Amino acid sequence: MQLSFYRRCGWVLMPGLLVIASCYPSLAQTPTLARDTSFTVYSALAKARKADPTITLARPAVPATIRARMNVPYCTAGGRTLQLDVFYPKARRRGGYPAVLLIHGGGWRSGDRSQHVPMAQQLAARGFVAVTAEYRLSTEAPYPAAVLDLKAAVRWMRANARAYRINSKQIATWGFSAGGQLAALLGTTNEETRFDSLACNTRYSSQVQAIVDVDGILAFIHPESGEGDDRKSTSAATYWFGSPKTERPDLWRQASALTYVGPHTPPTLFLNSSVDRMHAGRDDMMQQLSQLNIYHEQHTFPDAPHPFPLFNPWFQPTLNYTVDFLNRVFGGSSKTNN
Repeated sequence: MQLSFYRRCGWVLMPGLLVIASCYPSLAQTPTLARDTSFTVYSALAKARKADPTITLARPAVPATIRARMNVPYCTAGGRTLQLDVFYPKARRRGGYPAVLLIHGGGWRSGDRSQHVPMAQQLAARGFVAVTAEYRLSTEAPYPAAVLDLKAAVRWMRANARAYRINSKQIATWGFSAGGQLAALLGTTNEETRFDSLACNTRYSSQVQAIVDVDGILAFIHPESGEGDDRKSTSAATYWFGSPKTERPDLWRQASALTYVGPHTPPTLFLNSSVDRMHAGRDDMMQQLSQLNIYHEQHTFPDAPHPFPLFNPWFQPTLNYTVDFLNRVFGGSSKTNN
């Protein structure tokens, strides 16, 4: 039996947002504080190679034109310091460079920011400041902790724009899988101040100007979604929310980017594998973006496994689509070879 997390816990009321005060979900939903290594680049590669032995891990040479700052603290949350890595061009540019916050996947429970260091390095070589940030996973803190953390990461980027040559008017989110869901949610909630409750760099905005969603779900309660089916085992989203969708559907909708699509939604790029359930709600969101005359693109890689952006032959086209889209949105001039 799974009791509702939210009926059993104490709460602190913040502007427009309930925040957990002193209680965690019981049974299988209890945050363990132990690292979950169920999703790694190498375990995903081994699984993908069972279907296609030609798949290889994307590890391009580190460009000589970039700099890196690793393990930079960006906020304290839940009693510990959150960190990020920054990759940026060596050359200075008047007005700074567009920036991209890269968000890793792993079912809101596993994975880490090192997954996308190769992508961040290549983006920096193409004229972007790329930031890979950690966030609290469901083993440590349930929703909305991850959202609060990543909003704080965007504010840190603006607070440190001069040091890292960031154009603070041109910040995008880029995320894969659970990270794609979070990237889309950050962008569609630009007007939702309820998610800006962490007391870090509060003088700065967490708004972003573009979204790149790489196989991330857009709506949790949707005919295409596989999240919330707990018949055989607890789904990743149920762990994250701390409550089944049958008990708190309002919470599951609150975390769905599709819920917030409106006139202020930024231009969006959808990059997808052949696994349809990984982009539940995408077509509905694209329809709404079309009605609102908001620029968007969608590209699917036929027969690609879900973790395709981590592997060859999909890494380079994922990079190219990302750079082309961001240059179109931000008015850049980087060139790619499609």
